[in-house]
Amino acid sequence: MTNPRAPAYIVRGQVMHERLRPAQHRFVYPVFYVRLNLARLSDANNAWFGVDRLRLMSLRTRDYGPRDGSDLDGWMRAQLADAGLPCDGEIWLQTFPRLFGFVFNPVSFWLCHDSAGALRAVLAEVNNTFGETHRYLLADSERKAITPDTRLVCAKAMHVSPFCEVRGSYRFRFRDTATTTLIGIDYDDGADNPDSAGVLIHTTVGGRLQAMTSAAALRALLTQPFLTFGIVAKIHWQAWKLWCKRVPFFRKPVRPTDSAVATANFNKEMSP
Repeated sequence: MTNPRAPAYIVRGQVMHERLRPAQHRFVYPVFYVRLNLARLSDANNAWFGVDRLRLMSLRTRDYGPRDGSDLDGWMRAQLADAGLPCDGEIWLQTFPRLFGFVFNPVSFWLCHDSAGALRAVLAEVNNTFGETHRYLLADSERKAITPDTRLVCAKAMHVSPFCEVRGSYRFRFRDTATTTLIGIDYDDGADNPDSAGVLIHTTVGGRLQAMTSAAALRALLTQPFLTFGIVAKIHWQAWKLWCKRVPFFRKPVRPTDSAVATANFNKEMSP
C-alpha cells in the first residue's frame, strides 16, 4: 500500500510489451508516471507539478472520469458504491502527467482501497489514438481483497490496436509494496485455432515510488522531458515494425453506442 503520508508519488520504471504471434515482437521503454491520492490533490502541487494549474508537469482533472473537471474522488466513490464495492478507503490515480501541456494515456489506473488499506477495486481507463475511452471496473469475483495472486478478467470492448481484433479478454494482476509497483496485463484474443489459442500479448508496467517533491518532479522532467511525444512516436514506430513483419491489420470497427456488457469474474464496464 502507498505511504499515506505523501499526497503524490513519482513512479519511475519501464513498460514491457511482448507479442507472441504470428511474429514475435518485444520492446521495453523507460517511463515515469504520477500516482496521486484523489482526496489530497490540492496537497500535490509544487513548483514543477500542478493539478489544474499551469506547470511544466501537470494533471488536468477533466482528462479523467466524468471529463468535466468535477471532483474525481467523489465520482470514483460513487462508481464503487453503485457496484456494491467498498468506497471508504484511499483512492489513488496512476497516470502519465501532462508535460508542457500535452499528454496521451494508453491506460490509467484508479487504485481503490478499503478503510483497512486493502486494494478492493481497480478502474482501468483505456484510451486509444482515435480519441475514444473505455473504462473497466475490476474486482475479485468473490469481492475479496485484491492480492498479487488475484487475476482480474474482463472482455475486451474497444478497438485499441489495428493489429488486434475487438474480441477476447484482458487479465490484470497488481502487486504493490511500500516502494515498488508492478501491473501485468495479458491479452488473450480468444483465437479459434487450437494451435494459436491463448495469450497473444504480455504487458507489464512497473517501477519504484518516490514522494513527489519539487526536486523529484524536476528530476523526472529533466530525465524525460519529451515523454509524451515519445509515447505517441513509439506507438507509431512499433506499428510500422509490425506492418513490416506482416502481422495482419484490422480496420477499426464501428463502435456500438452502448458498449457496457456483463462479464465473468466480476467487473463492470463503463463507456464515457
